[in-house]
Amino acid sequence: MNFIATKLEGCFVIEPNVIQDSRGYFMETFNENTFQKGIGKKIVFVQDNQSYSSKGVLRGFHYQTGEHAQAKLVRVLQGEVLDVAVDIRPNSSTYGQYVSELLSGENQKQFFIPRGFAHGFLVLSETATFFYKCDNFYNKESEGGISYKDATLNIDWQFPTTDMLISEKDQNLPALENAKKAW
Repeated sequence: MNFIATKLEGCFVIEPNVIQDSRGYFMETFNENTFQKGIGKKIVFVQDNQSYSSKGVLRGFHYQTGEHAQAKLVRVLQGEVLDVAVDIRPNSSTYGQYVSELLSGENQKQFFIPRGFAHGFLVLSETATFFYKCDNFYNKESEGGISYKDATLNIDWQFPTTDMLISEKDQNLPALENAKKAW
């Protein structure tokens, strides 16, 4: 696996070693030792989640606060998404900045998002199956969110906002300055 640091400290794009032949392919998607060496810290994942969405579905930005904060290792099993992480660590030099990565079933890339980040994704293909690991259990009372259209974030979604399919909950999320504090 190749671990590529992003401009946001702690976020990594991970490119797997894919072995292909006439029968198909094989790849190791997760190895605890390789992963921890690649990101430089010990993470223990405790929950796996999967979603299926159609083109234009935007999910996010979501995060968990306090002791329920979550790090995520995300990937796309089928289809293509624009995956986005926003730094919401108050003392970070990159607070309020984001990084995006195109993840697909074809490129097999993964994206590691540590605690202290809001996360969202937009489906660019007809459908997409999205899979992620979390290092902490979901806790409803600790939910936080930020509006996908926050002007201070200025996210380039690479997709017409008029064609996006967004839940009522996500449509009503606050701007970063008014969002629930992560810490």
